Amino acid sequence: MTNIFHKQGKLEVITRKWWFFLLFVLLQFIVPPYASKGYKLPEECGNVISHTLGHAIVYQHREIYPIFKVIPIILLIGIFVFRNKVARLFAVYVCFSYMLFAIGQSIAVTEKYGVSICTINIIMFAAVAAFWLWEAVVLQNDFTPAKKPLWRYWVVPLAILAFWAPAGRGKPDFNLVYLFTNGAGTTFCMMTPVYVGLLTLYWPKVNMATLRVTSLVGFIISLYNMHLNFIVAPATRWWNGVLHIPLLVISLYGLILSLKRSPRVE
Repeated sequence: MTNIFHKQGKLEVITRKWWFFLLFVLLQFIVPPYASKGYKLPEECGNVISHTLGHAIVYQHREIYPIFKVIPIILLIGIFVFRNKVARLFAVYVCFSYMLFAIGQSIAVTEKYGVSICTINIIMFAAVAAFWLWEAVVLQNDFTPAKKPLWRYWVVPLAILAFWAPAGRGKPDFNLVYLFTNGAGTTFCMMTPVYVGLLTLYWPKVNMATLRVTSLVGFIISLYNMHLNFIVAPATRWWNGVLHIPLLVISLYGLILSLKRSPRVE
């Protein structure tokens, strides 16, 4: 047990290093996408990534959408009711979720490119999954209620917005049924604000390394989305951009909290 917590301490130190952050930045430029039918490097990289993300295999299995909306709701209720008794189960599910995002959102099979893979997303999402799996081992997240300033709850409405993802054909559609039926539960961008937002509510009694890496990857992905939705195609994608604001601000907030040298509350 002592060895496990020693490793946790090393992870917290390593994930604070400047070169750790630089590594994630450099990966964005040196890891190209894959396409079984081939493509021209580097000019077609953006097209392959866009095509892959737009035709990802998860969109072919809409029948699973309700499952991945209901399970997180049950687990979140379980945390508030049973607290640390469900901490390991929650961490395992979040780990599984990020592996689902890595595979389901980053791989496509189409006529144009054959099997295409957004490789960088798989690497980053798998890294997040690994840190949540580690959390399932060390159980550093303490979901015991504690008094906190009211302002700390600002993440809640934004996390709900992301989870709800009220959109129909790219426009606002605040149908409550989407809380249980749409594909938000199978996507990195909509679920990360929920997971990071939850950890910020219990900060500093959380796994700092897991919070840090999840927030870092969330922030990187959010920048891509801000560029696409508000700069490249604002006329048609502005609402999708709005729905990604929770990913941007909550990830940045989580990253800042994870870097604060606040003593862990026992």
